[in-house]
Amino acid sequence: MEILDLRFPTARAAVGTDAMHPDPDYSAAYVILKTDGDLEGHGLTFTIGRGNEVCTAAIEAFRHHVVGRTLADLTIDLGAFWRQLAGDSQLRWLGPEKGVIHISMAAIVNAVWDLYAKAERKPVWKLLADMTPAQIVRCIDFRYITDALTPEEAIDLLARQRSTTADRERELLQTGYPAYTTSAGWIGYSDDRIRQACGEAIAAGWTHFKVKVGASPEDDCNRVKLVREAIGPDRTLMIDANQRWDVNEAIDRVRALSEFDLKWIEEPTSPDDVLGHAAIAKAVHPVGVATGEHCANRVLFKQLLQAKAISYCQIDSCRLGGVNENLAVMLMAAKFGVPVCPHAGGVGLCELVRHLSMWDFIAVSGTMQNRVTEYVDHLHEHFVDPATITNARYLPPTRPGYSAEITAASRSRYRFPSGEAWR
Repeated sequence: MEILDLRFPTARAAVGTDAMHPDPDYSAAYVILKTDGDLEGHGLTFTIGRGNEVCTAAIEAFRHHVVGRTLADLTIDLGAFWRQLAGDSQLRWLGPEKGVIHISMAAIVNAVWDLYAKAERKPVWKLLADMTPAQIVRCIDFRYITDALTPEEAIDLLARQRSTTADRERELLQTGYPAYTTSAGWIGYSDDRIRQACGEAIAAGWTHFKVKVGASPEDDCNRVKLVREAIGPDRTLMIDANQRWDVNEAIDRVRALSEFDLKWIEEPTSPDDVLGHAAIAKAVHPVGVATGEHCANRVLFKQLLQAKAISYCQIDSCRLGGVNENLAVMLMAAKFGVPVCPHAGGVGLCELVRHLSMWDFIAVSGTMQNRVTEYVDHLHEHFVDPATITNARYLPPTRPGYSAEITAASRSRYRFPSGEAWR
């Protein structure tokens, strides 16, 4: 198992800037699982610079769970393998199932899925779509969530869609999966740069836009008004506060901005504040509340769903414990009737999460209505199988694996601190 600290100097161009993170250098704690054959499994977890080295150290702590085992040993019961990592009797003390140890575990889990899909000669979305409901359920740790979703209920949800999955797979291959853009709305962008980015996005066919908020009330109003005027009244607009506000402040600020016809407010307050999100959701309706990119685990998502605190469920391919835990959250969201609109962007998140959205459409929700997956137009050139967008829709990847592999040249150039980009 090779572990790399990869960092991209995105802060130099204000890419990814928001109210809480003014200087992000998009980074990946990166894993390569090597075999005695030609196949390799590549996986990552996402950070924004300082602290990436903490994740690489945490990944190293899991080495004894992976190295020396066969792929078949890991994949014969993917749920048991996930529990071995998440439930390590000493490492779990650092969480449990949250924080650095959990997102670092995700890099290994994602690498195993990448290797498994390559061995099966399928992209991960197709590998998942071809699994039976029972096989999917065996991937999931239902501990702590059976009061919201039992294994039997999950099987039933999947079985309802089973007879028509082939039809939806054909539709997906023909049309792709709907996306929205955040690239026009970074908080560090000037007004002129935002106008230009909006114009370019409209020309490229984008219909859903997200803008960062959380500055002063006046600045937020001006920025949201600017974007609404630039995209016109018929396109969809969302705002994202990146956890900036207290509960009452969030309510006041969203109400003040609601004149601009908003679909949702994203991360209005602390990601751990379930009751706060519920209060905000009730107070700002019909503006929806979206959150999830900083939700640590399936238990927090369970509570958000039970409390009717979110209108849109934003899974993250690396914040949760890799593919397995995301399956659990998507199934819970389906039971509660909440659309899954994943968080993406960063480095590699678009590449990974498109697989999960596509499986959700084929096997779980059975619809693309009221669903969009985030897209950020940065750093895709560093991937062997980059996310591809046409007419504001993700095209289904056809290359086997989880699309996590960064090119060897980029791994060399952006390795921290020795790579050329950092010298």
